[in-house]
Amino acid sequence: QVQLVESGGGLVQAGGSLRLSCAASGRTFRNLHMGWFRQVPGKEREFVAAIRWSSSRTYYADSVKGRFTISRDNAKNTIYLQMNSLKPEDTAVYYCVAAPETMGWVPSGKNEYDYWGQGTQVTVSS
Repeated sequence: QVQLVESGGGLVQAGGSLRLSCAASGRTFRNLHMGWFRQVPGKEREFVAAIRWSSSRTYYADSVKGRFTISRDNAKNTIYLQMNSLKPEDTAVYYCVAAPETMGWVPSGKNEYDYWGQGTQVTVSS
Protein backbone atom coordinates (compact mmCIF):
# COMPACT_ATOMS: atom_id res chain seq x y z
CA GLN A 1 0.00 0.00 0.00
CA VAL A 2 2.82 2.40 0.86
CA GLN A 3 6.31 2.83 -0.52
CA LEU A 4 8.96 4.64 1.48
CA VAL A 5 12.16 6.02 0.01
CA GLU A 6 14.91 7.44 2.21
CA SER A 7 17.59 9.88 1.17
CA GLY A 8 20.19 12.15 2.71
CA GLY A 9 22.57 9.65 4.24
CA GLY A 10 26.29 10.13 4.02
CA LEU A 11 29.58 10.59 5.82
CA VAL A 12 30.02 13.33 8.41
CA GLN A 13 32.47 14.18 11.16
CA ALA A 14 31.58 13.86 14.81
CA GLY A 15 29.74 16.97 15.95
CA GLY A 16 28.38 17.61 12.50
CA SER A 17 24.84 17.56 11.18
CA LEU A 18 22.85 15.66 8.61
CA ARG A 19 19.22 15.67 7.50
CA LEU A 20 17.45 12.56 6.29
CA SER A 21 14.31 12.61 4.19
CA CYS A 22 11.66 9.97 3.57
CA ALA A 23 9.07 10.30 0.83
CA ALA A 24 5.93 8.19 1.03
CA SER A 25 3.76 7.17 -1.89
CA GLY A 26 1.14 4.59 -2.77
CA ARG A 27 -2.55 3.93 -2.30
CA THR A 28 -2.73 6.00 0.86
CA PHE A 29 -1.15 9.38 1.38
CA ARG A 30 -2.31 10.26 4.86
CA ASN A 31 -3.36 8.86 8.23
CA LEU A 32 0.09 7.38 8.78
CA HIS A 33 2.18 7.56 11.88
CA MET A 34 5.78 7.63 10.74
CA GLY A 35 9.23 7.33 12.18
CA TRP A 36 12.83 6.22 11.99
CA PHE A 37 14.70 3.14 13.13
CA ARG A 38 18.37 2.37 12.76
CA GLN A 39 20.48 -0.76 12.63
CA VAL A 40 24.14 -1.62 12.99
CA PRO A 41 25.40 -4.89 11.44
CA GLY A 42 25.05 -7.69 13.96
CA LYS A 43 22.74 -5.71 16.23
CA GLU A 44 19.00 -5.45 16.67
CA ARG A 45 17.13 -2.71 14.91
CA GLU A 46 16.45 0.13 17.34
CA PHE A 47 13.91 2.91 17.57
CA VAL A 48 15.09 6.45 16.90
CA ALA A 49 12.11 8.77 16.56
CA ALA A 50 8.45 8.88 15.55
CA ILE A 51 5.77 11.43 14.75
CA ARG A 52 1.98 11.19 14.88
CA TRP A 53 -0.20 11.74 11.84
CA SER A 54 -2.72 14.26 13.15
CA SER A 55 -1.11 16.08 16.06
CA SER A 56 2.52 15.78 14.93
CA ARG A 57 3.48 14.86 18.47
CA THR A 58 6.99 13.49 18.50
CA TYR A 59 8.76 10.69 20.33
CA TYR A 60 12.47 10.03 20.71
CA ALA A 61 14.84 7.41 21.96
CA ASP A 62 16.79 8.58 24.99
CA SER A 63 20.03 8.28 23.07
CA VAL A 64 19.03 10.97 20.58
CA LYS A 65 16.91 13.37 22.64
CA GLY A 66 18.13 16.92 22.32
CA ARG A 67 20.17 16.11 19.22
CA PHE A 68 17.69 14.75 16.67
CA THR A 69 14.44 16.30 15.48
CA ILE A 70 11.74 14.52 13.50
CA SER A 71 9.25 16.53 11.47
CA ARG A 72 6.75 16.02 8.67
CA ASP A 73 5.42 17.89 5.68
CA ASN A 74 2.03 16.38 4.93
CA ALA A 75 1.65 18.29 1.69
CA LYS A 76 4.77 16.54 0.40
CA ASN A 77 4.07 13.21 2.12
CA THR A 78 7.56 13.47 3.52
CA ILE A 79 9.18 13.19 6.93
CA TYR A 80 12.60 14.38 7.98
CA LEU A 81 15.16 13.58 10.59
CA GLN A 82 17.46 16.45 11.46
CA MET A 83 20.51 15.04 13.19
CA ASN A 84 22.80 17.41 15.07
CA SER A 85 25.83 16.85 17.27
CA LEU A 86 26.39 13.51 15.63
CA LYS A 87 28.47 10.88 17.39
CA PRO A 88 30.32 7.85 16.00
CA GLU A 89 27.78 5.63 17.74
CA ASP A 90 25.08 7.14 15.54
CA THR A 91 26.62 5.28 12.61
CA ALA A 92 23.98 2.92 11.23
CA VAL A 93 21.57 2.25 8.43
CA TYR A 94 18.53 4.42 9.03
CA TYR A 95 15.11 3.14 8.03
CA CYS A 96 11.95 5.12 7.47
CA VAL A 97 8.80 3.43 8.79
CA ALA A 98 5.05 4.01 8.61
CA ALA A 99 2.02 2.69 10.48
CA PRO A 100 -1.69 3.15 9.78
CA GLU A 101 -3.33 5.29 12.41
CA THR A 102 -4.80 3.13 15.14
CA MET A 103 -5.62 3.27 18.81
CA GLY A 104 -2.93 1.92 21.07
CA TRP A 105 0.00 2.71 18.80
CA VAL A 106 3.37 2.27 20.48
CA PRO A 107 5.87 4.58 18.77
CA SER A 108 8.97 2.59 19.69
CA GLY A 109 7.61 -0.82 18.75
CA LYS A 110 9.04 -2.49 15.66
CA ASN A 111 5.90 -4.55 15.20
CA GLU A 112 3.76 -1.42 15.03
CA TYR A 113 4.98 -0.52 11.57
CA ASP A 114 3.64 -2.14 8.43
CA TYR A 115 5.89 -0.31 5.99
CA TRP A 116 9.66 -0.01 5.88
CA GLY A 117 12.01 1.73 3.52
CA GLN A 118 15.23 0.21 2.21
CA GLY A 119 17.44 2.33 4.42
CA THR A 120 20.12 4.95 4.02
CA GLN A 121 23.63 4.71 5.45
CA VAL A 122 24.83 7.28 7.96
CA THR A 123 28.50 7.18 8.92
CA VAL A 124 29.99 9.44 11.58
CA SER A 125 33.76 9.63 11.82
CA SER A 126 35.71 10.47 14.98
